[in-house]
Amino acid sequence: MIGKKILETDKAAIPGGPYSQAIIHNGLIYLSSQGPIDPQTNQVVHGTIEQETELSMENIRIILEEAGSSLSKVLQITAYLLTMREYGRFNEVYRRYFPKEPPARTCIQAARLPFDIRIEISVIAYI
Repeated sequence: MIGKKILETDKAAIPGGPYSQAIIHNGLIYLSSQGPIDPQTNQVVHGTIEQETELSMENIRIILEEAGSSLSKVLQITAYLLTMREYGRFNEVYRRYFPKEPPARTCIQAARLPFDIRIEISVIAYI
């Protein structure tokens, strides 16, 4: 059994709380949920669901690539939406990141998300 390794990169949004960007263990990478945080300024970016989804997915892509993985190696995603009324618009952006063989996914409406963001996405992938 291989021990866990903490992955942190300053190329993506830096955690603002007591958690790691990602944990690598036994060939899998577990990402902490990513939201619409500008990796250059580390500031929350409020916008449309499309804009927030794009920025969240870009943070995910960066972290995965820094770990030696990629979006094509994502196994499971959990997406937390502020409102299901934006589900279709979220899917339009999401499909661009997974045009074929999309990962397993759970998508739920959250009563409230940190910093009043519209979306937060967590990921499990393999290396």
